[in-house]
Amino acid sequence: MTTTTTPSRGRRRAPTRMKRAAGKASALQKPRVILALLLLLALTSVMLLDGYLRAEVGGDQRVRTGASASKVPDKVLDGGPILTFRGGRATTVSVPDKTIALTFDDGPNPTWTPKVLEILQEYDVPGTFFVVGSMVSRYPSIVKTMVEQGNEVGIHTFTHVDLSYQSDARVNREMQQTQLALAGAAGITTTLFRAPYSSETDAIDNYSWPVYKELGADGYTSVFVDTDSDDWKKPGVSKIIKWATPDDDEGASVLFHDAGGERSQTIKALPTYIKKMKAKGYTFTTISGVLEDQNGGTGTSGQQAGQQPGGQQSAGGEQPAGAPNGEGNGYGTGTGTGTGNGTGNGTGTGSGAAEVRNPLQAAHREATGLTLYEGKALIGAVALAEWTVPALSVGLMVVGVAVMGRFGMMLILARRHYRLRNKRRFSWGPTITRPVSVIVPAYNEKECIANTLQSLAQSTHPIEIIVVDDGSTDGTSEIARDAAASLGMRNVRVVRQENAGKPAALNNGVRNASYDIVIMMDGDTVFEPDAVHQLVQPFADPKVGAVAGNAKVGNRNTVIGAWQHIEYVMGFNLDRRMYDLLRCMPTIPGAIGAFRRDAVLEVGGMSEDTLAEDTDITIAMHRAGWQVVYQEHAKAWTEAPGSLKQLWSQRYRWSYGTMQALWKHRKSLTDKGPSGRFGRVGMPLVVLFQIVTPVFAPLIDVFTVYSMIFVDFQAALLAWFAVLGIQLGCAAYAFRLDREKYRYLLMMPLQQLAYRQMMYLVLIHSSITALTGGRLRWQKLKRTGEVGTPAGVSG
Repeated sequence: MTTTTTPSRGRRRAPTRMKRAAGKASALQKPRVILALLLLLALTSVMLLDGYLRAEVGGDQRVRTGASASKVPDKVLDGGPILTFRGGRATTVSVPDKTIALTFDDGPNPTWTPKVLEILQEYDVPGTFFVVGSMVSRYPSIVKTMVEQGNEVGIHTFTHVDLSYQSDARVNREMQQTQLALAGAAGITTTLFRAPYSSETDAIDNYSWPVYKELGADGYTSVFVDTDSDDWKKPGVSKIIKWATPDDDEGASVLFHDAGGERSQTIKALPTYIKKMKAKGYTFTTISGVLEDQNGGTGTSGQQAGQQPGGQQSAGGEQPAGAPNGEGNGYGTGTGTGTGNGTGNGTGTGSGAAEVRNPLQAAHREATGLTLYEGKALIGAVALAEWTVPALSVGLMVVGVAVMGRFGMMLILARRHYRLRNKRRFSWGPTITRPVSVIVPAYNEKECIANTLQSLAQSTHPIEIIVVDDGSTDGTSEIARDAAASLGMRNVRVVRQENAGKPAALNNGVRNASYDIVIMMDGDTVFEPDAVHQLVQPFADPKVGAVAGNAKVGNRNTVIGAWQHIEYVMGFNLDRRMYDLLRCMPTIPGAIGAFRRDAVLEVGGMSEDTLAEDTDITIAMHRAGWQVVYQEHAKAWTEAPGSLKQLWSQRYRWSYGTMQALWKHRKSLTDKGPSGRFGRVGMPLVVLFQIVTPVFAPLIDVFTVYSMIFVDFQAALLAWFAVLGIQLGCAAYAFRLDREKYRYLLMMPLQQLAYRQMMYLVLIHSSITALTGGRLRWQKLKRTGEVGTPAGVSG
């Protein structure tokens, strides 16, 4: 055994520079982790918002029927369809004879509401639309058009719930959120309200009456119907027209629906109905038009004009407390004259203390200040959710197809690979028996280096061992020297160098190697006795330039170790079988890999350009025209990270390094020959299966949880277990090929719930680092030395 001290050659960073880079990288880690977590939080928030808009989150389908009305005044139960609380007293208003207040509920709807608006505009008829806030926020342009055409809008709650079941806070929230939606969509708020599932005033009961009184005290006018078309029943056009026609030339608040279902019958009935009623001498108006007529054209609407909640007077009109800004800017108290068109959709001019507006829209208030900005923010957030959730749904479909496609490819190609390589007549060529060089880069490996050398001492193949001590400060080289002496190993050389990183240590070992085949392994890895012999056999084929071995997790008897064991057997080794047949192996594991020495020197050695030097040199081998193969029978046992923090650091480095390597070799996409084959086959597969799919894989869990809570618990749970079953099937097959014990698969459900989310955060973290141009240092993992010689490792 000899000891050599060698200054590191080639590119390396001076220690002071490394310390500066390490400090900078450390400072950048926490913000990127926080950003990754924020992305996950944003995704969850967007989905919750979308679910709320669709009444999947916080939805309440209860509808009260048959309750007593003993506490409701008879004058209200027997009164007209418009309920106000002037001066705190309940007052009902009826629609004048030969007048129709055409009202529409449940919109806006992107299919039916524009058609209704087109009909109203064609026949010069105004309507009053009681809109659902969630629909307003999703289709703001329709509401804006609705208002611009001279129609009036009222609130129909935000999520279409029966308010008689809701708390005061929920009632206020339903009103305020709808006001914000109207402010963002059309720049207005409104004083009109119609409760979902309401009908005539005689349907008010002891549970809903307090709600109407409270809203009346806040300045709202509640609107009911006294003639219902029942178009939601889809009885046919003729019956809709018949049921919507008042008796004996009476006036009426007539109900139609522009949303809430398929409304083609309503669209067909509406023009005929309008023409019929005009022919009978009816005038069409809005709810404010009815109140204007009832007040004798004095410029008042709803409650006494200019009255604010609390009895204060304001020339600008009243503003309900549900309108967040608490300001009034409505139709004022001025007097004026106007000319109509016979349908109640007239215009007027006059003078007064406040801005004169269309009396048919007197319930509207201009949204200003914070209310306007909050409304626009709501519309923007909803637009983002409306775009994001469908995009995520498409992403989920892509991920699902990719995951299923990957499993299918792995199973088919892995089975073919296994049968091909395990045929009795299969041979790489003449058996290789000549000595090879084993390079062991080591940095502070005092816990593991002795076990590593002990495993190599049992090798059935002639080897020389070159331990490259990369500036260790824990006595690694002395421990290696003593271990070699105690084992009687005369084939060990210890080469010491200043700390320059793993790539420099490997290059130093290659330069000092005596033989044409070099084995590279980690300082914490132990080889099985025949590992070297099995690993070098593919070099009998002169086209083979590098060989990937079968790395196994030695410390697998912990939860984290078991998770990684499953990943190594299922993910890495099945993947390598697939990539081997496709001739586009992306990575030779640092724990066990073999190279032709001349091939390594030809591609420039181990590069320091990336943190994944093993992936970097593997791709370089492909681009140089060499074949890279997988030898499943060459087994090595490595110590996997033993804590979540160490696992995060390792996978972060792997992910980021892989991205660096792919970017470095991006020109292979347009190359010809073997390089182009890797670029157009291997690189897309790596991007799809190792970056894109893992990043979006948590969508499966997020959508599953969302569906279990808000949609269909049983169906979502069954779907999740179906995916888990497919994964378990693939994993079981991988374990069978590697002759592993199945008991570790019991950890797989927990792995899918926790481990996958961590890998998502790691990949997001790595992606952010790549996009921001961050640089990482080599991150040394803490070793325990618990992985002993292969004979002591149990499956």
